[in-house]
Formats: sequence, structure tokens, C-alpha cells
Amino acid sequence: MSEHILVNVTPRETRVALLEEGTLQDIHIERAVSRGIVGNIYVGKVVRVLPGMQAAFVDIGLERTGFIAAKDIVIGNNRGREDKTRASANITEHLHDGKKIIVQVTRDALGTKGPRLTTRLSVSARYLVLLPQTDHMSVSQLIEDPLERTRLQQVLAQALIVEDMQDTGGFILRTAAKGVGSDDIVTDLRYLTRLWTAVLLRAKSAVYTELLYEELPLPLRIVRDLTRSSVARVYVDNRKCFAQLLAFCDDYAPELAGLLEFYSGEPPLFDLHGVENEIQRALARRVELDSGGYLVIDQTEAMTTIDVNTGSFVGTRNQAETLLKTNLEAAAVVARQVRVRNLGGIIIVDFIDMDNPEHRRQVHQVLEELMQRDPMRTQITRVSELGLVEITRKRTRESLEQTLCEDCPVCEGRGVVKTAETACHEIFRQIIRDARTCGSDTLQVVAAQAVVDRLRGVESAYLADLEECVGKTISLQIGPSYRHDRFDIRPL
Repeated sequence: MSEHILVNVTPRETRVALLEEGTLQDIHIERAVSRGIVGNIYVGKVVRVLPGMQAAFVDIGLERTGFIAAKDIVIGNNRGREDKTRASANITEHLHDGKKIIVQVTRDALGTKGPRLTTRLSVSARYLVLLPQTDHMSVSQLIEDPLERTRLQQVLAQALIVEDMQDTGGFILRTAAKGVGSDDIVTDLRYLTRLWTAVLLRAKSAVYTELLYEELPLPLRIVRDLTRSSVARVYVDNRKCFAQLLAFCDDYAPELAGLLEFYSGEPPLFDLHGVENEIQRALARRVELDSGGYLVIDQTEAMTTIDVNTGSFVGTRNQAETLLKTNLEAAAVVARQVRVRNLGGIIIVDFIDMDNPEHRRQVHQVLEELMQRDPMRTQITRVSELGLVEITRKRTRESLEQTLCEDCPVCEGRGVVKTAETACHEIFRQIIRDARTCGSDTLQVVAAQAVVDRLRGVESAYLADLEECVGKTISLQIGPSYRHDRFDIRPL
């Protein structure tokens, strides 16, 4: 499978797109005024402990305080390693107001919620993740070959002995480590040891709300985390960023330097590869399927729902085969849309009902296989008899919609507005209320064009009856900036 990474840089925004066989699979956006902080390590100050929620708020020097749950607090033993036998459900045994605490951000601020924090710290390199508070060693689940997993563990164990780093901490061998030799592992070990030593030195002299470690900028982070054997090229359209990536590769990943290519063509990089159009489509509520069916994606604060419909697709054989084909196609599109839109939390997919258990198994298998390519941790339930599948996906940053959009000021995020007919009935009720206390002989109604048109048209007879009933003249005035559900009634 051929993959390409596109890096688009403007003075205030950096965007990185991952393409598989020319199709957008993932998009990352980082803006200068709202750069992500996942992975950053801070010295924070506990500002409020909530025993009833077994959680606490921690000031890390940002606009919003961070949130930490009791289960994310590491209790160490006398060697500085995590001691799970001493973990307590009572957060007051570990935190109190004003306490100094070293925390790492695991999720950016989302909506009204502040960043999520943990004291379970880690720092990453090209092939390894250092877990200084544990002795645990593991291999990325995306490396499935048991022989390769065993080989990597042996290489790491031998490197730790040769470098005399057995007490450094625990490690995770990342997906990028597949096939690498001992020299690459040793390079990462030395880099992570220097990095963690520097963090500890800064922590000793740090005051409250101080940044100890900052994750790499988006382009460097993407090259470190996403570049793998299947990536054929990394295109960069900014000379300064291209130079930074070259320097980064020379220092930490020389084998990647040959993948980098500066793009200086006339069409913008994202336009050339159709990414701009894909981003716009990923903001739409309705997603068309090639067969004629479609998806309807609704994102709310609590969860995201995806409804599968056959649309104009009627099939050529029988109903069961038609439904299966639509659902199989939908499963592939759902897996891609979840990544492109960066949907997180709970996702409910409502496939078209299938009576055949084998058909439900096939749809689940396709969805599960495609979701395994997602670097985010996901869990997928089987297709129920009602056609429902629940997906839970780790959420570390805002979705594409939350990043690029805001709630509509007209409908306030509801997605619907009151009809002109509803507004007319509300106006009638308000006139009756106001007429009882108003001393003026005339009431002026200021409303939207469509509402005034209806009052002068189909509702004119009732409006005349209402004037006679309340004993007042009712005049109408168009409010150019008024929306359907807004009106004013003023005495004249």
C-alpha cells in the first residue's frame, strides 16, 4: 500500500495530510494561537480536590485548569517505580490543595472541558517510548508477527545490558521499530536517557505552573510517528519547514531524509491532491456512497451517530444481497470518515438491518480490519440484530468539525430553526399578553421577512380578528437582520 504525507505550512497554520493510494485517510491541523499540548509535561499546582468525583483540578499555567482522575495518579515504591498494590481509590490520600505535582497532558481541552492529565509520564523517540515509572516492556500491537515481536524484545534487552540502562525504566517498542537493528535501538535509548535526565533537572528547580517538556511541533511529530515503510514520499511546501525536517532527520532518523521532497509547484499542494475538497466533504452531514446509498453523520457532545441508508441503490439480485453490499461499502466509508473527521468517544453506527447472522459477521469483520489501521485505540462491538455497532475511540484532540467550525448563531448548534408558522403563533400569543398591560392604541410587530409575509398573507384574516379582539391596531415591520424565531412587539 503506497502512502504519502503532505505538509502544508502557512504563517498561522500547519496542516498535515496522510494519503493512502491517493485517498485522504487522516488530517492534522495545528494553529499558532491554539497549538495542541498533548504530551507536554508540566509542574502544576492542585487548586481543588473533589472527593465526590475522585478527581482534582490542577493549574498548569494555561487558561483552563487541567483535570486528573484518581486512577491516573501513580503511586511509587522506594525505587521510584509504580506500585499498583498501593493504589487507593481515595484521592485525598494523594492530593491536597496547593500541592506541587508533575503531570503530563493526555488530551487537549475539548469544548468546555480543560485538558486531561496524568502523573503516568512518558517520552517518545523514533522507535521507543520511555516509561520511567515502570519496569514494563512491550511491543506495539500493530506488529503482529510473533517472531518479530520476540526479536525486538531481545534486541532491546541486550541493548539495555550493553548500555548499562537496566534501571532506566520501562519501554514500548513502537510500530516503526519493525525490522530495525540494535544500533537504531541504542541511539533511541541514549536520546531518551538524555531527554529524561534534562526533564528531571528542570523539575528540581521548577516553580508552580512551569513547562518541563514540550512535544515536537506537528511536522516533526508526524514524521517521527507516521513515517513507516509504506510511506513513499513526504512533500513539504515551505522551505523553512523543509529545512527543519531535514535537520531533524539528520539527527534522529537519517533513513527518512531520502523521503523528504520540497514542493514548489504552481497549484497549492492540497489542491493538487484533492485534499481541500476532501476536507469540505468531511464537514458535511451527508456522505454519499458509490452504490447510491449514503451516510448521515451527527456529532453531539455525548456521542456521534452514523446512520446507513440504501438511498437510490436497489440492487440486482435480492434484498438481502442489496443490504449486505450497502453495509459492506458503508463499513469501509465509516472507518475512513472516523479517521478523517477525528471522531472520538462513543460512536454508534446504525447499519441497515440484516437477518442473516453471516452477513452481520462479514460487516463486522470488514469494519474491524479497516479500523485496525487507525493509530488511535479503538474498541468495536459486534453487529447487533438491530444493526447497531458501538465504537469507542480514544479522543486526544478536537474533531475536524470542532477545529474548523463553531455553532451556528441562528440555530445555536441545534441544526433546526422554528418555522415562520410557529413564529406567527408565538407572536399572536405575545400580542394577547401585551395588550392587557399596554396603554398604547397601536402595537408594532418587528419580525423576519418570511414571518411578516405570512402575517400579511395566510394569517391576515386571523390578524384582523385579533385586532378586533384586543382593541388595538397591529402594524408590521420587517427586521432585515431578524431570524425566524426572533421578533419584537413595541407600543407606538
